[in-house]
Amino acid sequence: MSRYLMLALLCLAAVVAYVQRTAIAVPAKTIEAELGFGPDDMGLVMAVWFWVYAAFQVPSGWVADRLGSKPALIVFAVAWSLLTGVVGLATGFVGLLVLWGLMGAAQAGIFPCSTKAIGATFPPTGQAFASGMLACSMALGGALSPKLTGLLVAPDGPLSWQQVFALYAVPGIAWAVLFALAAPRPDGPVPAATARRPILWSKLVTDYQMRLLCGQQFLRASAIAFFYTWFPRFLQESKGLSQGESGDLASWPPLAGIGGGLVGGVLSDWLLRRTGNPRLSRQGMACAAMVVCAAVALAAYFTADARAVALLLSVSAFFGLMGGTSGYAVAIRFGGDRVATVFATMNMCGNIGAGLFPYTVGRLVAATGNWDLALLVFAGLFAADAVLWALLNPKRPLFEGDD
Repeated sequence: MSRYLMLALLCLAAVVAYVQRTAIAVPAKTIEAELGFGPDDMGLVMAVWFWVYAAFQVPSGWVADRLGSKPALIVFAVAWSLLTGVVGLATGFVGLLVLWGLMGAAQAGIFPCSTKAIGATFPPTGQAFASGMLACSMALGGALSPKLTGLLVAPDGPLSWQQVFALYAVPGIAWAVLFALAAPRPDGPVPAATARRPILWSKLVTDYQMRLLCGQQFLRASAIAFFYTWFPRFLQESKGLSQGESGDLASWPPLAGIGGGLVGGVLSDWLLRRTGNPRLSRQGMACAAMVVCAAVALAAYFTADARAVALLLSVSAFFGLMGGTSGYAVAIRFGGDRVATVFATMNMCGNIGAGLFPYTVGRLVAATGNWDLALLVFAGLFAADAVLWALLNPKRPLFEGDD
């Protein structure tokens, strides 16, 4: 039972973290107007969050591997929640950029820690399920955030955007207290023998399979970032919706992603038990899912109705999160006793891509005024991702035999 308690707490942390990290999307236009800058600058603010988050992935993974996932996660959760609360104090572009970037740095440790805990508590045939539940929780937080934020900051809503950020700090701090008191410790610090063994850091950039693993995360995370950054604004500008209406429709894809994460985890583990073939159950399933994502996203480009676009992109989100569980499961197996470091490197690359997407779209829209071009970029990323999944086939842990 302790493993499922741990998983439940990790999933709750993912919900809270995604509500916090996506809080900026719905009121983006209002923030721009109040602080005096445009969509290209807001795109940079969104991008910097992902880039700083990416830069701190490997240091966070190293901390998790050295200290253990539980103490590291408690410290990270308190830090990122406090920083969420002070984002509303920004009075201009530079202040918002700095505060939002610092929040991203603090939140960088959540998934390296969570993945390490899953690898330590679940057997191989249960790791995709646990990863899928984590993905479901990310999607749930991403779905709750635009809907809840849209209600809170609507013209007749009760709060300003500054007050929303202060409010969103509270559940993260409460979670850290609960986790400290209730969570079992799934792992300890790295064993002395492992700690003394130097990491061949060059392998993180030179190993072919590691590059493929990082590449697929770069592409998939770039595409998924659309839902958590520009999608509400896309609906407002290209479909003429209000902030409240866009917040409602923007919750559809993350809600669909909940089902995708659950189905992906269950199906992948079922395939592994039935066939004993990791490549079919992990990489094969992910490759097929990315092909579907690309096809559906392309169909959305040729669709005018806002609800139909949201529905099509919800299908894309379902398969995107379905395939994403494979990335976590492969990273756990490939990471061995350095799973947090390997996962953090993969996730770093994903978040570099996730930062490039809103920045690129912001610049693209500023230059062309055409929000529909974002959908073409979105579809192309998934198509390229399918190719990398077809090539990916790690056969042993990355650092095996490096004594």
